[in-house]
Amino acid sequence: MHEPVPIPRGNEDLATWPTVYAAGILAGQTVLVSGAGSGMGRATAWLAARLGARVIVAGRTEAKLAAVVDAINAAGHEAHAQVVDIRVRESVDAAFASIAERFGVIDVLVNSAGGQFPQASIDFSEKGWLAVVNTNLNGTWHMMHVAAQHWREAGKGGAVVNIVVVNQGLHGVAHTSAARAGVIAFSNKAAVEWAPYGIRVNCIAPGAVETEGWAVYSETTRARYPRTNPMMRAGSPWEIAEAAIFLGGPGGRFINGVTLEVDGGGQHWGEVWTTGKPEYFAAATRLWDDASEG
Repeated sequence: MHEPVPIPRGNEDLATWPTVYAAGILAGQTVLVSGAGSGMGRATAWLAARLGARVIVAGRTEAKLAAVVDAINAAGHEAHAQVVDIRVRESVDAAFASIAERFGVIDVLVNSAGGQFPQASIDFSEKGWLAVVNTNLNGTWHMMHVAAQHWREAGKGGAVVNIVVVNQGLHGVAHTSAARAGVIAFSNKAAVEWAPYGIRVNCIAPGAVETEGWAVYSETTRARYPRTNPMMRAGSPWEIAEAAIFLGGPGGRFINGVTLEVDGGGQHWGEVWTTGKPEYFAAATRLWDDASEG
């Protein structure tokens, strides 16, 4: 069984965490990362900055953004905060206009912002469903669409990397699975339609990646997550960040319209029950196990 990988826990870890990339490969680039106040977005912002990019750290909570920006700048890199509510088109329009005025048109957009809560789908309220879909699907579209229009107007290309989810067996968060499936479908079409403008669009589908977001799940569920893939371990936000830089950076120049699954092989094997596995299904699993042992 694979040993668990170390997980960077905060800005101090991210400032020195080992990377496979050469220094300076993003020099002269401007990278905008949404949802960059924590988790995979924060790791991506740190990695891009350490590789020489000017990083725009975007999100809804100014204090969280400031903590990341201050830490990145203190380490000798360049980062700037941009408050934006991706659910609101006017907020996205204003954010991109402000960024363009200060720094010019961005080069890479990483959409890491999103949110969900674990609940059986039969118990969803309309409000809960719409909240998740509006953030994860509509919010991502707002960011993609405005970025693409800026690139078209500027006569230059760019790259979009959308953080979605692995669909295999991800039960208990059907609303986010539906929303992220919409992001993947739109990304596939946009990858073709936007190619004449020099715009590449790709997605990353993380599996069980240990972030602060795991706090919404029960201790029992969190303990089982590392066993939902054949590598028998959880992933790290840094591993997602390195995948995002690969797709959005120079290594991905000829990659367009793909969804890269970074899940230890979980999409081919295993189950993820964010709300706990119902007895109806657990009993069937026990029968299978008993038959195997017999």
